[in-house]
Amino acid sequence: MTTKILLGLPPETDQIKRAAEVVSAGGLVAYPTDTLYALGVDPRRDEAVANLCAIKERGVGAGLPLIAASVDQVERCLGPLSTLGRKLAAAWWPGPLTLVFAPTVMLPDAVHASDGSLAVRVPARMAARMLAAEAGHPLTSTSANRRGAAPAPDAETVRSELGPAVQLVLEGQRSLEGAPSTIVDVRREAPRLLRAGSVPWEHVLQSTRV
Repeated sequence: MTTKILLGLPPETDQIKRAAEVVSAGGLVAYPTDTLYALGVDPRRDEAVANLCAIKERGVGAGLPLIAASVDQVERCLGPLSTLGRKLAAAWWPGPLTLVFAPTVMLPDAVHASDGSLAVRVPARMAARMLAAEAGHPLTSTSANRRGAAPAPDAETVRSELGPAVQLVLEGQRSLEGAPSTIVDVRREAPRLLRAGSVPWEHVLQSTRV
């Protein structure tokens, strides 16, 4: 049996709504996740994605991870998960486990990895889930920093490092810390570890046997 930890109370509802409006207009917001701050844009909008990649100095082929409000939003907006993906989602979502899968919906090239896959998770932090729910679709969730800089652990660091490039920063209750999410490829019958992180690999394997 796995335990899902739901982190923190969300910012005020009107702040979530304002952030969703910024995203819907093609803008960039920063928001707290399970560990550190992330940068969110509408991954369906070419210009918003290009702006995010320019700020991050991130090239096409690396892909941009996404967060969603729920499994239903993932499958409705991006495509169905595999049987393995659904099993791991049931065990670990909401939580810091990112699943790499083959989508049926195509987004701008920079969002996909070079093989066309997408990386997505439903985060434990309520504010992030509420933002994706209010936006009505998944959002990008790449770390809030420029290339070579450390990921931002709090709203003040986001403002200091990125300044006016970010139109709105959702306030977190405290400075964030911790390992990044564990990334697992679920496109085959057996899971494949792509990045070690918050969820130990042996726990991922154990949850596939339950």
